[in-house]
Amino acid sequence: MIPSFDKIHNKFKLNGEHYDQSTLKEVACDFIKEGLPFQKVIGDFLLDWLNDKDAISVRTSGSTGTPKLLALKKQSMVHSALATGDYFGLAPGNTALHCLPTGFIAGKMMLVRALILGLELDLVEPSAKPLLYIDKPYDFCAMVPLQLQNSINQLRDIKTLIVGGAAVSNKLQNKIQETSCDIYATYGMTETITHIAVKKLNNFSSLGGSTTKQPDDETFETLPNISISKDDRECLVINAPQLTDVPVVTNDIIELCSKNSFKLLGRIDNVINSGGIKLFPEQIEKKLSEIINISFFLAAKKDDSLGECLILVIEGSCDIEHITENIKKLLNLNAYEIPKQIFCIPQFAKTNSGKLLRKQTLHLLNFNE
Repeated sequence: MIPSFDKIHNKFKLNGEHYDQSTLKEVACDFIKEGLPFQKVIGDFLLDWLNDKDAISVRTSGSTGTPKLLALKKQSMVHSALATGDYFGLAPGNTALHCLPTGFIAGKMMLVRALILGLELDLVEPSAKPLLYIDKPYDFCAMVPLQLQNSINQLRDIKTLIVGGAAVSNKLQNKIQETSCDIYATYGMTETITHIAVKKLNNFSSLGGSTTKQPDDETFETLPNISISKDDRECLVINAPQLTDVPVVTNDIIELCSKNSFKLLGRIDNVINSGGIKLFPEQIEKKLSEIINISFFLAAKKDDSLGECLILVIEGSCDIEHITENIKKLLNLNAYEIPKQIFCIPQFAKTNSGKLLRKQTLHLLNFNE
């Protein structure tokens, strides 16, 4: 039987205490009146979730366009929680740590999963080092890559961790291979109520069976009740009838591996055509992340002979000559993937949630005006 959004699982706990609708509303009001800023946001969401309306307004991050307000059905959010629970084997009474901002969909869904699946959820203030003062184990947690980077020494306390909001670099992925925590990259967006697919990042032997998945395997696997296809642009189309009323057509170019798996090549609006060769910045960025430790991205610059040439844009000051020499030493880069020019910008343009705004940042260079 599918749970209803207006019911709270009887195993649900928040910070170690059981709550029903009435007492949880009291906690939400206390958070709003007397809590820290992150608790006030949680209180606002809980009151929205517990009211009589069947939908919640959620603002998109704005990383792929102008931020917009979406009305997400609460029952669709329930189905999203159930899909995550099914995929990762979450059971009533499992423990979970909430360390993401609740102002965005990923943070909201951590609360919904706990309410619907009957998880024992602990709240900590969102920070770059969420596990710094944690002294107990958890079955489930969600982080962004920066939090993962700063939590490597404490990951033994987490059984399953999902990571989203940005790509996990090769360098970071290499660092997490020795931990017992099972870590997954996620693919999704506000419109699909967080992730609809995941990719294992470590502990590949734990997958069991005759799997041939390796650390460099970029294949995402969809969650239950999700089907995928490609449109005529080679972009991913997501059919998730329990989450959205209509298919979600993305701008992400993919390689379709099976009916429930795909490889993410890059966004269609980022693809660079250099002398007839299609370059996917996201793929090359992952390779460069092995040698570049500061914020950067790849983009196109108009070129008389190539049409577009590949450039590297770095945040802050840098030794361009040193970086150029290191790039030339990378064995996994082909000649087309070596940036023709390197630029430094004091500060990148970003969304309120910290996601890079590529086009706005490029405008600061003025060469495409």
